[in-house]
Amino acid sequence: MTFNDKCYQLLSQIPQGKVSTYKEIASALNTKAYQAVGNAMAKNPNLIFIPCHRIVKSNGSIGKYALGVNKKISLLKNEGVLVREGKILDFENCFYSFK
Repeated sequence: MTFNDKCYQLLSQIPQGKVSTYKEIASALNTKAYQAVGNAMAKNPNLIFIPCHRIVKSNGSIGKYALGVNKKISLLKNEGVLVREGKILDFENCFYSFK
């Protein structure tokens, strides 16, 4: 299994209405390769089944998305995640940890 596949496998565990971070996925993979996780998200071959819109920055900022930031915000809002000025509101309660 490739590094990207391992990222996607973890990503698929994040439920609707929750978000996690590049750092959290890297940590779950026992690495500090946060940027590599971001690269994996950017190369996601199946945005419908592998919900990379649920990955945000560690400070709660939205970050990038292959279909654009506005689409990412829309998808998150449809799942009940509140976003204001490019940041997740109530980030601590929305955060999903793999621990």
